[in-house]
Amino acid sequence: MPTPPPDESADGWPDAPGDTALTIHVPEADHLVRTPARAHVTVLYPFLPLPRITGETDEALCGLFSAVPGFTLTFDGLSRWPGVLYMAPSPADPLRALTKALRQKWPEAVPYRGVFGDDGLDPHLTLASGDGTDGLPDADFTPHLPLRAAVTEVRLIVSDGAGTPWRDVRAYPLGVSGTA
Repeated sequence: MPTPPPDESADGWPDAPGDTALTIHVPEADHLVRTPARAHVTVLYPFLPLPRITGETDEALCGLFSAVPGFTLTFDGLSRWPGVLYMAPSPADPLRALTKALRQKWPEAVPYRGVFGDDGLDPHLTLASGDGTDGLPDADFTPHLPLRAAVTEVRLIVSDGAGTPWRDVRAYPLGVSGTA
């Protein structure tokens, strides 16, 4: 069983201004999410602080993601950590491979600031977290499963550190030649 995420008082949280993440938006699950965030699977959080993402970084990200063919994720069940309701994607290997490739290129970008060790958490899509989450009935979610999502891009998002929703900075298409 994966290690549960820490609460916001744990070392490494909350988000800092300029924190970035590389994520996969899953619009098919937006209607199920009970957090301020859109439905997403994190590929790498935090990535580099926004001021460190230069044209060279952007070009490297374009090259890395364009070499990866698109794929489809299926979400067919619910899982829980204390205070967190989530869905694990299948297959998870393409997500792990993306994280591994990013970590090889930018080893300073340690998943979840190392709170869960060098590898971070298993890929997941958080549906709800915080007070009251443990009491949410599975029946509110399971009639909508399974969900299937075509993954065609990875998004760079940024936090202002003030608790407002993260905003998109850039989308990197998967499996395309050249830069977008």
